[in-house]
Amino acid sequence: MLRNLATSLINARDERIVTTLPKAKELRPFVERAITLSRRAQEVGEASPAGALHLRRQAASFFHAGNIQRAATTGKRGQLPMPRTAGVAALKRLFDELGERYKDRPGGYTRIYKIEPRNGDRAEMVLLELTEREDATA
Repeated sequence: MLRNLATSLINARDERIVTTLPKAKELRPFVERAITLSRRAQEVGEASPAGALHLRRQAASFFHAGNIQRAATTGKRGQLPMPRTAGVAALKRLFDELGERYKDRPGGYTRIYKIEPRNGDRAEMVLLELTEREDATA
């Protein structure tokens, strides 16, 4: 579940997701560790390409890779897995954009805002977003 939420947060166009408060509190350190890995890869990238690759592979474990495609007619698993676009896109964005954006920030990459409770069960809902967003109007 955390991998799915982290993938959604990084891939979101406006860099924010709506979720429940307990999920957001669990997700926050999870995402911040991944962003820290991308920051460290930016620092060691030129000096040690192998070290940067190692950090990239560690960060890949924080994201949902994708699902296996099923054949349309037989219902059996296809020969080749489906393209793993969600996790690959999140990893690419993490290392290309977010690592560069947060290179001078020591931590605190996410922010939690409480919003009104969910109608059905009155669960506490929050808006979890990345800080220093380009479209932020605060």
